[in-house]
This record gives sequence, structure tokens and C-alpha cells, in this order.
Amino acid sequence: MHELLIIGLRTVFLYVFLLVILRIMGKREVGELGVIDIVVFIIMAEVAAMIVESPDKPIIEGILPILLLLVIQYISSMISLKSKKFRDVVDGDPTLIIRHGVIQEEEMRKQRYNLDDLFQQLRENQVGSIHSVTFAYLESSGNLSVFTKDGDMPIVGLVLDGEIQPEHLKLIGKTEDWLLRKLRAKHITDLSTIFYCSFEKGEIKVQLKNINTV
Repeated sequence: MHELLIIGLRTVFLYVFLLVILRIMGKREVGELGVIDIVVFIIMAEVAAMIVESPDKPIIEGILPILLLLVIQYISSMISLKSKKFRDVVDGDPTLIIRHGVIQEEEMRKQRYNLDDLFQQLRENQVGSIHSVTFAYLESSGNLSVFTKDGDMPIVGLVLDGEIQPEHLKLIGKTEDWLLRKLRAKHITDLSTIFYCSFEKGEIKVQLKNINTV
């Protein structure tokens, strides 16, 4: 009876404790969790289960690993915020699956993404024909972002945190020289001052670091 009471109290404590930890980690939808987030949550769940199932072990043996995981997740989030290269390594970049009504078969193979999955997600996006799709991106979260010929074109990041994204320039059929000319026309010559530069509705939009949109 004493052991059951300890298990019950530990369960309640860990429930509240983990809720606080998850709130500290920040708000993200389950479908938007990155690889590091998922790994951290899985390990947290295992540690919590071990402590609940082993009432003879000091509860501090479960709290310390969870706090350490919180620190790891926080540090990785800060690095991810500052470094796109780190984000690309951990979460990956969105993959173009459909371009102007043509399925990119090679990209689907690379992502181990089959036609059944594609058709299901197109149906979920209420798309009735592949040929009506201008662009469809498989996001790092696994969601499919679809842009039809009747809707808006996708936002393409050309410069992120001061770094030119050559693969995105290639996507829209432009060159770095073209981008630099466009930036100079906006009196921007130092890429390091750019927070983001995107291609939206046929033109570039720029926001400088800690400054309003240009």
C-alpha cells in the first residue's frame, strides 16, 4: 500500500513537473516538432516511466536527466535560431515534390516518399488534380504545402540571416547577380545586414536586422 502511494504521488509530481518543462520549451504543434524535440520528448518519457515504476529509486535520479535534457533542447534551439546550417543538418530543408504539375520522382526517392502518401496529402489539401499544382513542398515536419495555379505563389527565402540561398535562386530561375542588382536598387550592399529577403508575388521583399521591411 505504501509503495502504491509513492507511485501515485510520483506520477502526479512528474505530470506537473513535465508540464512546466514543456511550457519552458515553448509552444510548437506536434506536427512541427523537429528531430531534436522528438528525441528529447522520447527520452523524457522513458526517464519519467522509469522513476514511476521504480519507487525505491530517489526521484532526483529522474529530475536531473530531465533538467539536463531541457538544457540541451534550449541550447540547440538557440543555435538553430542563429544558424541555418545547423537547422538544415538537424531538421533538413523543404523538398520540392511537384513543380508546375510535374512530380519530381528523384526527390521522392531521396525522401522515401511514395505516391500513396502524396495523393493522400493532396486530398487533405483538397487538391483534385496534380496538374493544377504549381508547387508542392514536403516540409521538414512531414506536412505537404501545396500552391495551386489559382492561389498565391510560395514564399521563397533568397537571403536568410545574411546568407544567400543558391538552391532557392535556382528554384525561381534567377542568379546571384540578379539578386545583388535588386538589392543594390534598394540601397542594400551589405548582406550581413539582411534578416531575410524573400521572393513574393514576383518581387523581392527585404527586412533588415532589427529594422522594418524595405
